Amino acid sequence: MIAPTVSRGVRLGYGVGSFCTATFSSVPGLLLLFYMTNFLAVPAWLAGVVVTAPKVWDLVVNPLVGRWSDRTTSRLGPRRPWLLAGACTLPVAFFLVFAGPPLTGVPAALYVGACFLAAATAYALFEVPYKAMPAEMTDDYHERTSLLQWRMVFVGAGTAIAGIAAPAIVNSQGNGTLDSYRLMGMVIAVVLLAAMLGSFFGTARAPMTGAPEPDGGTLIKQFAVVRGNPSFLWLTALSCTQQLAVAIMLAAAPYFAAYTIGDPKATTTLFAALVGPMMLTMPLWSWLSRRLDKRGAMILAALTFATGTALALATPVFGGWYAHVMILLVGTGVAGVTLLQFSMLADVIAKDAADTGKRRAGVFTGLWTAIESGVSAFGALVFGVILSIGGFLSSEPSRPVEQPDSAVTAVLIGQTAVPALIILLSVAMTLGYRIKDPNRAAVPVPDAPA
Repeated sequence: MIAPTVSRGVRLGYGVGSFCTATFSSVPGLLLLFYMTNFLAVPAWLAGVVVTAPKVWDLVVNPLVGRWSDRTTSRLGPRRPWLLAGACTLPVAFFLVFAGPPLTGVPAALYVGACFLAAATAYALFEVPYKAMPAEMTDDYHERTSLLQWRMVFVGAGTAIAGIAAPAIVNSQGNGTLDSYRLMGMVIAVVLLAAMLGSFFGTARAPMTGAPEPDGGTLIKQFAVVRGNPSFLWLTALSCTQQLAVAIMLAAAPYFAAYTIGDPKATTTLFAALVGPMMLTMPLWSWLSRRLDKRGAMILAALTFATGTALALATPVFGGWYAHVMILLVGTGVAGVTLLQFSMLADVIAKDAADTGKRRAGVFTGLWTAIESGVSAFGALVFGVILSIGGFLSSEPSRPVEQPDSAVTAVLIGQTAVPALIILLSVAMTLGYRIKDPNRAAVPVPDAPA
């Protein structure tokens, strides 16, 4: 039987939702730690805790949202009502995170933490069902990669907004002010709203290929099923390792621009170097996944990521131009890693549905998203600890401080050596992934994309 093809309109409608997922994942990871340490006078270790602590809640709410969406029956389908719920709540909560109340130190940390908790909850309402949808749109092993390739183009565009536009707005008044952070929060909130509503309406005709009846077991029972799925557990561990490396780099980027390159505005150009390959190399990684299968392509992507990150350690010797070239290489690796993570996840979910005859995509993506979100926040905590070990001094805009050499060294190590070692660990872990193309021998491999 030939698997039904997802229409171009649905692919676009689904893909546009990644403006939300990429933007919300990137902006806090890139700017929130720096915002607290350098504008709200929050100590680095406490700022790291604030970014991380709300994510513990994700371990509870994300699987619940996944289960609820699995069991939802409505004329809008099981997933889309939750997309709409997220669209109505996340933009407001996100703006409040960067609203910049007249608080500093611990009170400011408590305020940001509470708002970030609300934003994380609203994000779960959208993200968990959103990630469950590709496994239910098609039964075809390679069409899932093709579908997600479209999504990753939007991820690249969303990351561009996060990494280029958001810092540009923040730095539009010199090296940033609380007012510029408020403006950035408002602009990004509008982007989130448009992306989420676009995905809700754009997926109205999305197929639900082979969608079985919802699983009626308890949440504990469904967790037991997840624990019994070795492919999912191994892929989750692999993703966590890779996401941790990316999260540390994101948290380190503004510090790397300010203290290693010597230009805070370089955050924008560094992200342009990261996002460019992410958007341009997707066809290449899609082709390589057919040529090498997904496991082989993942190993190559991770090695590319690790090479660029490790070589960036020489930035103090060669200067800012060299750092940008290395980030281009990192971006190429990140593109492959990200595409293949989600393609493998869709394969795992589809295989589970075929083996059990039950719809549990929401449970898998709920747990996946919770862990992914927690790991992303943990990256900020790790970098915050690295800064504290290096003796980094927090400050306010009206009272800037000069950082000791040990703090500048800590920034460099946190941006380069630490992520490189972590991503190399994921190369070994990829060898444990076992799901392969069932028709690999019969599938012709097209010529490489131009």
